[in-house]
Amino acid sequence: MLRLNNQILIPDSEIELNAIRSQGPGGQNVNKVATAIHLRFDIRASTALPDDVKARLLAMRDHRISADGVINIKAQRSRSRDKNRIDALKRLADLLRKALTPPTVRKKTKPSRKAKEKRLADKTRRGQLKQSRGKIID
Repeated sequence: MLRLNNQILIPDSEIELNAIRSQGPGGQNVNKVATAIHLRFDIRASTALPDDVKARLLAMRDHRISADGVINIKAQRSRSRDKNRIDALKRLADLLRKALTPPTVRKKTKPSRKAKEKRLADKTRRGQLKQSRGKIID
């Protein structure tokens, strides 16, 4: 059971975990033991997530989310299978928590009258400075 907050719990049946052989250094352990974890979570098939959270997840531009709406996470930081499983579940929870909060709506603002006046005065001053650099005529 993966707890995102007080209301949302993701059952273990919706998360697919597979042990695979890890890449990189590790000596003979790499060739013998499947310590890396490959996690798959289907966003569209999930019954635990609300529809608005699913929509935000599918709209995210993240390389771990495929076009089919499946989250793929590969955890191989540790030489221990259990630590990699915990790491993969933590990374999934972090990704899902990002989608829980709706994006803030931007409030339109405009510059104050004083700021507009200052900008125009600066432009005028700068133009006069550049004009004074012209050729001197005798």
